[in-house]
Formats: sequence, C-alpha cells, structure tokens
Amino acid sequence: MMTLIGIVTILLVLLVAWQLIRIAELSAEIKKENLTGLPNVKENDVQGKLLFGFLIFLMAGFLYTVVAWGPKVLPTPASVHGEKTEFLFYLSLGIITAAFLITQPILFYFSYKYRGIKGRKASYMEHNNKLELIWTLVPGAVLVLLISYGLATWVRIMNPKFDEDPIVIELYAKQFGWTARIAGEDNKLGYANARYIEDVNILGIDKNDPNGLDDIVVQNLIKIPVNKPIKLKMRSQDVIHSAYLPHFRLQMNCVPGAITEFSFIPNKTTAEMRNDPMVVRQVSEINNIRTAKGEDPYEFNYILLCNKICGSAHYNMQMVFEVVSEEEYKDWLKEQKTFAQSI
Repeated sequence: MMTLIGIVTILLVLLVAWQLIRIAELSAEIKKENLTGLPNVKENDVQGKLLFGFLIFLMAGFLYTVVAWGPKVLPTPASVHGEKTEFLFYLSLGIITAAFLITQPILFYFSYKYRGIKGRKASYMEHNNKLELIWTLVPGAVLVLLISYGLATWVRIMNPKFDEDPIVIELYAKQFGWTARIAGEDNKLGYANARYIEDVNILGIDKNDPNGLDDIVVQNLIKIPVNKPIKLKMRSQDVIHSAYLPHFRLQMNCVPGAITEFSFIPNKTTAEMRNDPMVVRQVSEINNIRTAKGEDPYEFNYILLCNKICGSAHYNMQMVFEVVSEEEYKDWLKEQKTFAQSI
C-alpha cells in the first residue's frame, strides 16, 4: 500500500511540474516577452566595471581572511602521523590557493577589459584543440598525483608498523559523554556488550571474561605516555558519534554495533604543547576574552570531542587526554582501580 501511495505521489509531482512549465510557456507567448534579448552598450559597460570592482573586493576579502584567521589555525601536530596529514593538507591548500590567485583575477579582469563597448567587435572562436588539451590534462594530472599521494598517505596511516605493541585503549561513546577503558597488564580488552551494563559496569564488560578483569575504566581524564604507540578501539552505545582529537589530527566514527580503530603515536607531552609559542599566544587571546566576560582562565589540554551532531548536548561530549612521560603514566596507572576491584 505504501509503495502504491509513493508511486502515485511521484506521478502527481511530475504532472504538476509539467503543468507549471506549460503555464510559463503560455505566459511568455501571451506577454510576447523577448527571452533572447541582449544587453545594450551601457549595460555591458556597467556590468564590466561592476565585475572589476568585485575582483578588488574578492582579493581584499582573501587577504583579510589570511591575515585575520591564519594565526588561529591549529598548532603543529602532536602525533607522528599528524605531520604527514599536515603536509598533505597544506599541499592541497597551496595548490588550491595558487589556482584561485591565477584564475580568478584573469576571469574578472577579462570580463572588464573585453566588455561590450561601442565600435568594438568580438572575434568568434569555435574550438581550439590545443587549449582544450591544456586545461583538461593539467588539472587532471595534478588531481591524479594529489589523490594518489593522498591514498598512499592514508594507507600508511591506517596500517602503521610499530616497533612495539601498542597500548590498547577503548573509547566508549554515548549521549552525551565519553568513557575510556585501558587494557590491563595482558594488553587485551575483555569482551563487552551493552546488554551487560548495570550498576558500576557502565561499559558492559563481561565479568566472566578474564581478559577484562584487569581493564581500567576512567572518565573525564585519561593519561597516555609520549612516544608510545596507542591503539584506540571505539564503540558507541546509541547513535553514531565521532572521536575527534584535533591536535593529534585524529578522527574516527564510533558506530553502534561495530568496533572501529585508529592507531597513533603522540610525540608531544601536554606540558610541551603548553609551552609552544603558538599555543601560548592563542591561550592568551582566549583568556583575554574570558577575562572580559568574567570567566575563569583557560589552560590548554588535548581534548577528545564528538565531531558528529549527535543530539542536544553534543557540545558537552569532552574528555581530557593528558600526554605525560612513561614514568608518570605508569605511576598514574597504579592509582587506578581495575574492573575486578570496582565490582
């Protein structure tokens, strides 16, 4: 029944569209409108000058954007793979910017220079194989090289080769918060399922799986060691979320009913990033705004965010990742309760 209703609805929409087209055609015939009318010399001159003015406005806007917003970009990546993605990003941005700065001034300037003027006659050129070949092959070759390099970079990032086994950490997403689970001494996460969630067992860890008894569950803050490989395994309890750690150049969807992964090596501690000149300047600018509003000062942290609009409190899905030395990480682990100790 629903299928029949859908088919009838589509047919009615097509019929209405056809009738509207017929009405427009009949109206044009009745009014004897000249649908192919050409602009006069004065209109050509005005349009050409307006386009040249828009060119000036466009270039001024571009320069303003670079000067005003350029310093507000993310600081240098805090992960090994992030350096590769950063290079790929700026390579793509450089090519796009170069193409923009070459083509747009030519486009608008030519519209002004060759505008219709009394006594000027335009020459007609039907086809030019050489020009067609150039503006087809050059962009095509650039895109092929860029996409090939991008795919090769993606494959290396998603299939990393580490000198040692990575520390396995699970990120569990739900509306609206994050919970992390660090694999215990065996570096294996125990089986978990949403059906097992009860009381303090907020991740649904199977109590009968010995691999899960030494797992460590933390909320709000997790510490990870610098220069050590980390493997994140991601789950979602309800809807699609997206684990986003911008300073690590890391993002991966958390999908209900599936486990997604992303491995990386953090190469800058939180303390080192706080002393980075760019971070210091940006934090200072933020705190100037917060002080003017009477708010508490901000201190830089690596923050795990949700990059999917997952509901009304989407903005509140945050968790602090603190990158520390290996010694500090081990000391912090000793202070945490295992799953077996918490149940």
